[in-house]
Amino acid sequence: MIDIIKDTIDRFPIGFVFTSSDFPIEVNRLKAVNKVINVLVAQGKIRRLSKGRFYKPQIGKFGELQPDTYQVVKDLIGKNGKTIGYLTGYSVFNDLGLTTQIPASLRIASKKEKKSITRGIYRISFVKQENTITKENIPLFQLLDCLRFFKEIPGTMPDNACKRLLTLFKTLTPTQIATVKKLALKYNPATIAFLGAILETINADEDTAALFNTLNPMTTYKMGISADILPCQRKWYIR
Repeated sequence: MIDIIKDTIDRFPIGFVFTSSDFPIEVNRLKAVNKVINVLVAQGKIRRLSKGRFYKPQIGKFGELQPDTYQVVKDLIGKNGKTIGYLTGYSVFNDLGLTTQIPASLRIASKKEKKSITRGIYRISFVKQENTITKENIPLFQLLDCLRFFKEIPGTMPDNACKRLLTLFKTLTPTQIATVKKLALKYNPATIAFLGAILETINADEDTAALFNTLNPMTTYKMGISADILPCQRKWYIR
């Protein structure tokens, strides 16, 4: 059995996060598998990411590298081939070019909120996504989340972040724009207002009535964006 475990680990890619269930061994022998894995951890041949989760370390130019973020959270965003969540927050800010800061924490959007956990160097928090999560809509959810958490974008000025968001929204197809407007209706009013202002800045003829009609004219939203960047913001109660 030891040879089977070692041979299987040798075939895993560097940085691949695995558990005892990834080995071709009967379920009733998993305790024995865990004992062998713990010995390999003690020998320094593999690393423990968190309880029951392990990986083969990669040594880079500046030292040992952590697994990529997908490997760290893959069981939290997918289960039995079904999408149950997606990465959002700081890692997406970085991926979309809204900041150059490297995240020390990860955020996952899912149907249910959960308590924060720690894996490796990351603290992982959860936020609720009111819409049904599908793989196809994840890029749109991530854009909407950038509006929702706009004030949390680190290391950049509001005008610069808004410019980048305008560029990103301009790449959407008409079908994607129609979808993102529908998905936004389950977000908070500030996100809806921000989306409406962005879409009208991109296209003055965009039909945003469904978004605008959800807003309370007595409520305003502080974004700190200049009128030069987002010229129609006052219509959307953004100050």
